[in-house]
Amino acid sequence: MKRTVTMALVTSATVAAAVLGAAPSASAALTTYCIGTGGAVTVPNDLYVPPGESCALTGTIITGNVAVAAGANLVVDGGRVDGQVDVASDGYLDARNSTVRGDVVVAAGGYGVYLKESDSGAITVKPKGSSTIDTFLFADGATVTGAINANAGVVSLDKGTTVTGSLNTTGTYYTDLRDSFVDGSLSVLNSATGSVVCGSAVAGRATFAGNVGGVQVGPNGPLDSCASGGYFGTNVSITNTTGGVTLDDNIINGSLTVQRNTPAAQVAANNRIRGGVVGDSAAAAAAAGKRQAAADRDGAAQERATQRHEVAVDEAEAAGQARL
Repeated sequence: MKRTVTMALVTSATVAAAVLGAAPSASAALTTYCIGTGGAVTVPNDLYVPPGESCALTGTIITGNVAVAAGANLVVDGGRVDGQVDVASDGYLDARNSTVRGDVVVAAGGYGVYLKESDSGAITVKPKGSSTIDTFLFADGATVTGAINANAGVVSLDKGTTVTGSLNTTGTYYTDLRDSFVDGSLSVLNSATGSVVCGSAVAGRATFAGNVGGVQVGPNGPLDSCASGGYFGTNVSITNTTGGVTLDDNIINGSLTVQRNTPAAQVAANNRIRGGVVGDSAAAAAAAGKRQAAADRDGAAQERATQRHEVAVDEAEAAGQARL
């Protein structure tokens, strides 16, 4: 009897909902779809930005994971994500004054990630593969708890960014570290236009190998007009690099290995290298007039980030309030 009554109540509720045209809530399936804008509310489950859509959140707390689908945009300002953020091909994550407690994973051909004065977990940028999109990872004044492993695109850490783990890149367009701190090791392999490290500190071993566009560690090099050198807690190795290697005004609390570089590395006399130099090096030459491309090194990628941010916010506002 009880079972019959219960089934009747369930059936009646279902019919009533159908007659009244009631739509299921946005979180009925434990995933909230976000199209449009959202404010200071708590999303008690996962959040999903559908393909090609934009979601702009201000002060929003998401207690689950976040998925940014292909061609979608997620902009978070003053918010928090308790889980992981997955960014699909041509997807974009823009987090400002926000916290992502989980990891950030960018799929092959992801458009990019921009972190401004935000915290995140470990970051992974997967290889580009057959995609025609060049990914970027910009971090300005950010804190990354864990490692950064990037295998494509542009990687630029600046303005006091801290990485509590290692920073490892392979096959990026370039990897630059300015005024930032890496509490683990640094590895830059096979970058198409090389690497710049200025005004930064690396606690662990630093390895640069197979970079085509050169490696500049400290100021007075051909790639950037930065003002100061850096500190390296242990050994530094720069090998198999074409396009020029320059080291100026650095403290290396270990040895410096410079081998098989074309041309030979230029090591300035003002470097303090506790463990000595191993390999072939030459006296540093004047770098005046060699910085023609320095101002444009981040220019194109920064412009892409700015344009995508503006488009995402405009599209989200046009879509109206999201059903959070």
